[in-house]
Amino acid sequence: MGHLRAAVKNTHPKGSGTGETMDKTKILIVDDHRVVIEGIKSALQEHPEFEVVGEAVDGLQAVESARSLGPEIVIMDISMPNLSGIEATKQIKEFDPEIRIVIYTMYSDKEFVIDLFKAGISAYVLKDDPLSDLILALKAVKGGGTYFSTMSPTILLRHMKELEEKTESTDPYDTLSQREQEVFQLLAEGKRIKEIADELFISPKTVESHKYNIMEKLQATSVVDLTKIAVRKKLIEV
Repeated sequence: MGHLRAAVKNTHPKGSGTGETMDKTKILIVDDHRVVIEGIKSALQEHPEFEVVGEAVDGLQAVESARSLGPEIVIMDISMPNLSGIEATKQIKEFDPEIRIVIYTMYSDKEFVIDLFKAGISAYVLKDDPLSDLILALKAVKGGGTYFSTMSPTILLRHMKELEEKTESTDPYDTLSQREQEVFQLLAEGKRIKEIADELFISPKTVESHKYNIMEKLQATSVVDLTKIAVRKKLIEV
């Protein structure tokens, strides 16, 4: 009790072997707090079926590491610098839908749960829950199942009811392209045009163009407005 777990398919996870030995399930840990990463690594030492192959401290690093390391499971935080866990999840699932994402976060907000369900996550675990719940989630996901905190199905059912009662309004943020979302977050973090251009390997002129489009779509008149929007959506912390 206390959690909803459902096996969605009866297939062997990629990387699992047969016979006397079994390949370890490769895991990438993504969190901007080192103590969280170390805590997860310590807990996983007692479970030899898992192997931590990499770590990332922001969303951009998460996407790059997922591409280069090919993990089977990514443990993903939501609120991180450079690129949020939500956008990182979407990008990872876009280039490799087989990578399973386990969200490990302190946020239980409706908008996060719904957006991440749409992105195709396999598990949603709250940091307030015992660390053993994360291990249970990893084992469920490893076997091709899903694992969600009790609040997740409740939120989804409430959301479905709301959709029946009224037409859901479109969030202007959702109209931003992937690149615009990256530029938006970096602008909200207070980075200069040239810094953003260098970080994303694009020209300052291109950054300026994205900035103009972002402000028009979000009806913002200044970078301060962008920062307020980012804080409200918990894409950055203050």
